[in-house]
Amino acid sequence: MNFMAVTPEFVARLAAVLGDGGVSTAQSERELHARDQSHHAAHMADVVVFPTEAQQVADVLRLANEARIPVTPWGVGTGLEGNSIPVYGGVLLSLERMNRIVAVHAEDFQVTVQPGIGHKDLNQQLARTGLFFPPDPGANASVGGMLANNAAGIRTVRYGASKDNVLRMQVALADGRLIQVGSRSVKQSSGYDLLHLFVGSEGTLGVITEATLKLVPVPTNMSAVVAAFPSVQAAVETVVAVRGSGLDPAALELVDAAHCKMLREAEGVDLSDHPTVFMEFHAAQESSLEAGLSAVREICDEMGVISFRSTTDPTERKKLWHARHHSYEIMVRSHPDRRFFINDVAVPISSYPALIGYVEELKHEHQMTTYMIGHAGDGNIHVEFPYADDFEYQRALAMNKLIVIRAIELGGTATGEHGVGIGKAAYMEFEHGAALDVMRTIKAVLDPNAILNPGKIFPETVRTEH
Repeated sequence: MNFMAVTPEFVARLAAVLGDGGVSTAQSERELHARDQSHHAAHMADVVVFPTEAQQVADVLRLANEARIPVTPWGVGTGLEGNSIPVYGGVLLSLERMNRIVAVHAEDFQVTVQPGIGHKDLNQQLARTGLFFPPDPGANASVGGMLANNAAGIRTVRYGASKDNVLRMQVALADGRLIQVGSRSVKQSSGYDLLHLFVGSEGTLGVITEATLKLVPVPTNMSAVVAAFPSVQAAVETVVAVRGSGLDPAALELVDAAHCKMLREAEGVDLSDHPTVFMEFHAAQESSLEAGLSAVREICDEMGVISFRSTTDPTERKKLWHARHHSYEIMVRSHPDRRFFINDVAVPISSYPALIGYVEELKHEHQMTTYMIGHAGDGNIHVEFPYADDFEYQRALAMNKLIVIRAIELGGTATGEHGVGIGKAAYMEFEHGAALDVMRTIKAVLDPNAILNPGKIFPETVRTEH
């Protein structure tokens, strides 16, 4: 790609838009925003900017577009596919300071926010309203980042992914226009669905500067279930059975034996060294919750459950999910001399047993250390590969490719929730075929100079060095 260099004159124009403290060329700041939580190599931007208002974002994009300088949006850097790494340098557009709640529409079960607010911070501030924003990717990801990557998480099986929980957005385009897409009306059938065009586009079509989100009431009754099984196959078959039973779990997670061992040793969670299914159920009435738990127990018994434990105690339930949410950090601490390659694929629930069976075959065939954890209720799995050197990294890369291809062959996708970023761009043509050309056409219309997050999604623009 033919981009222009960042010059002192260009930095001065940015400073005129953003004011004192809104622009930094310091190496420490550039290094801080050079990589996300993925295995992908770091790349430093030439300048980091910190807008606080939507118009500033639009003005930065206009200046960059006129100067042919790339711009990479940044939330808080929790991405796992290199989505926010500035692989072509240029401007790193940090939205960290755009972290306000604009308005709470409690009577409509909605909230309007700036993109930089963390979803956990948002829910903490919403607690007094009795409402919450349900998508939960684990880390305190920014709302803008969640929407840009269509993040999901443990509650997707009941409440949907980010795309299912947004009604309206304000977006800054490459030429500096600010547009509104979607509506605060829950029912919408007016014109093209531009809202969902920008959701999941990873900042390659525009930058989200404001979003109106759906909220739901905090459940009155909640219960967590932990069920251990003698084999991964039995655990997976249980997931499929629960999904097909008519029950409505709020979370349905598969955790392999190795992860359970780590969670027990690091967090003191009462788990055995067996493949385990974590479940959570929400209900308005206690009797409904009890009936659901009884049905789940019957299903688990039929599948040969080794141990079954349910609890409605908030402290115990929060401890369990805290451990699940922090499983990646725990895994990293457990392997201080290793880095991690994290796979992310999803398939239809009917194909989930076949996918997990294939992963198990690969593990035994290649004799590699791997961990498996995922949002099983919606057919999502993460296979995690620790590696110490380039040889082990290349083996992980090869296994990842086999798993991705198998997932697509099973009617699934190369990425269930982490986005395409750098790592999954190579599989876009295999998954989408001629539709990828349509995506390129849309990209060319909205971003003719290709300044918005270059090096992501489209395979021909990806840097592959590590």
